Amino acid sequence: MTRVVSIYLPDLSTDRIRRTDPAIPAEQAIAVIAKSGSKRWVSAADAAAKAVGVRVGMPAAKAQALFQGLMMIDADPAADAAALERISLWALAQYSPIVAVDGSDGIVMDTDGADHLRGGERLMLTGIANRFLARGLTARVAIADTWGAAHACARAIDRTTVIVPAGETVRAVENLPISLLRLPQNTVRDLQTLGFRTIGELSATARAPLTLRFGPEIARRLDQTFGRLSEPIEPVRSPEWIEVSRTFQEPIGAAETINKYVGRLVVQLCDALQRKGLGVRRADLIVDRVDNTHQAIRAGTAKPARDVAWLTKLFRDRTEKIDPGFGIEKLTLIAILAEPLDEAQRSSDLVDDQVPDITPLIDIFGNRGQRVYRLAPVASDVPERSVQRIAAVADDVTVSWSHHWPRPVRLLAYPELIEVIALLPDHPPVAVTWRGKRRKVRRADGPERIFGEWWQRTSEWAAVRDYFLIEDEGGERLWIFRAGDGVDGVTGSHKWFVQGIFA
Repeated sequence: MTRVVSIYLPDLSTDRIRRTDPAIPAEQAIAVIAKSGSKRWVSAADAAAKAVGVRVGMPAAKAQALFQGLMMIDADPAADAAALERISLWALAQYSPIVAVDGSDGIVMDTDGADHLRGGERLMLTGIANRFLARGLTARVAIADTWGAAHACARAIDRTTVIVPAGETVRAVENLPISLLRLPQNTVRDLQTLGFRTIGELSATARAPLTLRFGPEIARRLDQTFGRLSEPIEPVRSPEWIEVSRTFQEPIGAAETINKYVGRLVVQLCDALQRKGLGVRRADLIVDRVDNTHQAIRAGTAKPARDVAWLTKLFRDRTEKIDPGFGIEKLTLIAILAEPLDEAQRSSDLVDDQVPDITPLIDIFGNRGQRVYRLAPVASDVPERSVQRIAAVADDVTVSWSHHWPRPVRLLAYPELIEVIALLPDHPPVAVTWRGKRRKVRRADGPERIFGEWWQRTSEWAAVRDYFLIEDEGGERLWIFRAGDGVDGVTGSHKWFVQGIFA
């Protein structure tokens, strides 16, 4: 079943202004002023401006009188539209092959089959919201069965993420205001004059009188919102992408026919890439069906490639997921991420028999939704910061650990609290209770003192940890530490934790 994600950016204008000028203080209130003839009004306001009473639609003079320190900036719809297009192109490369601009304040994505790659819908939506927040963009994210339902829920429900369960569209939107049906403003005003307030009230009304007075738009929007009428998402395109396509006079649907033309498109794409000295890292196959709906398949490679046979295999391994419906009228293959690749580089990869090339295996796992990466050292004494994930085919990291004390073969995902019996400040524990099991310590070595990294966080200015390697009566060896020096409470809580397990 199709699932659609709507990303609503309520403060796009003010967020864009802050990103353009990082020198603006975070506490500075900003209002964007729109003009029409001699009239000037607030078209957007950030959280700081709203906190002092500034509202969208308020006359500019009233907003300025309300708060003297308000920064007022003229609206720039073209810049906002360009920013929204850049965001949609970024989202297309990161999340889904089918992404489009949704009005002037959001984007919409078809994420059918993509949520499992990110741990499910809840984790996917949370990750999207967090990534937007990290880039200085306020976002509200909703997922539903239809574009209309996701659009309405993202704008009506004041939560960062909203998940409408499959099949629950009617219950989710029936009490939402009719202004969220994406109807023209004059139509909404007329409906409100007639007494309509919610989508449920409008949908329960006979269609004929509404159509006679307002035309077919109301019925179309209702059917799209409830899923009775399909609403295709036209994916955004960048002129910089290399794209090849094939249109069919007679729709195709057989699997072998689809595979045949996919292979031909791969040949054309590789030829275009070779002329520009590029290799593809990520490519999308867009399938246009005769019922005006789209499907997409994404394939990625660990490093730049334009090997026709290999790229054809990556797509043919996944074409079985294509549902041709009543027929396919167009196939489009797009290289959305390409990097320089010259012939010398390709030939050296092929003739080097000393080091086996595992890139094809990485590609297979990656296109099945698995995350393939390597672990590399980081120059940090704090154990949980001493390891990083890097790309599977990334260059070797030159940084290495320089510890005189032994380190465990396994670090826990996070330090786990334990109970100990120990003589402070420098003696190792004589007994440890971890995960409900009491262990008597037979041997111990330590302490090894590790200081906090004050340049990372000021709270670590005086922080220390004292690490011990202990062995229990069963021969199991653990790496434990005490937060603090055992004397001064400023250095830590003096609680004990397990952080690693030795072989």
